[in-house]
Amino acid sequence: MATAATTSIINFKDIRSGQVVKVHQKIKEFNAKGEEKERVQMFEGMIIKRHGGIGMGATITVRKMSDGIGVEKIFPLHLPTISKIEIVKEYKVNRAQLPYLRTYRKKLKEVSKSKSKS
Repeated sequence: MATAATTSIINFKDIRSGQVVKVHQKIKEFNAKGEEKERVQMFEGMIIKRHGGIGMGATITVRKMSDGIGVEKIFPLHLPTISKIEIVKEYKVNRAQLPYLRTYRKKLKEVSKSKSKS
């Protein structure tokens, strides 16, 4: 069910800073009766940092604004509870790490996917 704007990521080399992604993570919960239930929780935000290359310790830091408060979450890329990562948008950035986006007020330019002319 991937549309043109969103793609499911299997290859972690495609993930870069400056991309807005949806991270789908499986969460296990227990109800009042003690029964275990599993659901998928999404976290959508911009990748501001990638660390560790493509090795087993590779992580990404995803930042989003929730009710005017910045929330950052660090996801290990090889975490077994991550079911999929979707790219929603991609912005043009000139840095590998984007900590300045915590206080940045200007608008970033979105990268448009140009169609090849044949």
